[in-house]
Amino acid sequence: MKIIITREEAVHKGIWEKVMQMFGVDQDDDTYANEQFILTEEQAKELQLI
Repeated sequence: MKIIITREEAVHKGIWEKVMQMFGVDQDDDTYANEQFILTEEQAKELQLI
């Protein structure tokens, strides 16, 4: 199973910093509110999304 989350959703849930670390995104990188990140089931569990 794969879970898709946008940057905006991650920010709203307070997990954006963790998502950034998982995907190697830096504060200086340009990201869009609707940019999607595909999480594995294990990653989603780690982030307590499921």
